Amino acid sequence: MMRVTTERQAAFRDSLFGAGILVPSRVQGVYGQGPSFVRVFQGVDRFVTQAGSSDSPEVYRFPAVVSRDCVERTDYLRSFPSLIGSIHGFEGGAEEHAALLRGHLHGDELSTHFRPTDLVLLPAACYPIYPMVSGELPPGGRLFDVLGTCYRREPSDDPARMQAFHQHEFVHLGTPESALAFRDDWLDRAQQMMDELGLRVVADIASDPFFGRAGSMLAARQRERALKFELLATVSSDDEPTAIASCNCHLDHLTVPFEIASAGGAVAHSACVGFGIERIVLALFAEHGLSPDDWPHDVRRRLWS
Repeated sequence: MMRVTTERQAAFRDSLFGAGILVPSRVQGVYGQGPSFVRVFQGVDRFVTQAGSSDSPEVYRFPAVVSRDCVERTDYLRSFPSLIGSIHGFEGGAEEHAALLRGHLHGDELSTHFRPTDLVLLPAACYPIYPMVSGELPPGGRLFDVLGTCYRREPSDDPARMQAFHQHEFVHLGTPESALAFRDDWLDRAQQMMDELGLRVVADIASDPFFGRAGSMLAARQRERALKFELLATVSSDDEPTAIASCNCHLDHLTVPFEIASAGGAVAHSACVGFGIERIVLALFAEHGLSPDDWPHDVRRRLWS
């Protein structure tokens, strides 16, 4: 879905280009990241890691792709078909390769020569966890620290809406009570973290962008039950603040498909807090200016000391 870019969003994007913080490409929402961006990115990710380290999570890192089967079992294809990135590959021989080159020479559509693989681009950092932990959880459940390179097909010139981005998540699997308590605890902690970075955020009940008419009902139910909270900050628009972090209670939506049980055999629930690293970086540039060396001392200390 194409999104309309406001003058302020375009001006902020252009200022980032001009300062070498982001590097433009020919594709909307896909950017290179210059030295200043990388420096702040590393500081933010370190800050997030340290914030959750006292809970001794299991630290995992996964590739930017995930099995198609995993995504199908999460029901992502039904809920967000417009966001998914399917990976296709060439599987022909010499004859098919020659046909591909002839077609390319004449401007034919290349996609007819490629077939779906068993991989899709990772839509959410936590997804690879669930097939890994199928079965019964230990007493107290399990806690994970995951960082993933995620993809969602949302072309936009708003720099805060990238098609490829990083989510750093802490994910808890346990009982319904422990999952809800985890979500509520991190809602407070995440707000305190953003305050320490000098970012003015507002916590608001939110919903995921479910697809179609049935999706509207799911979103309304999610908001009614207050399952998802977002921390909103002004990045490139006053009228449309950007969600830079979210705290979510998934109930059993992601545990039932993978047959995950809490200790004792009851159906487990899951919850997560997710930090959009690029969005937090952009919020810092928007709030404190384009020169990190001139940012407030306390902010610099938290990022780089």
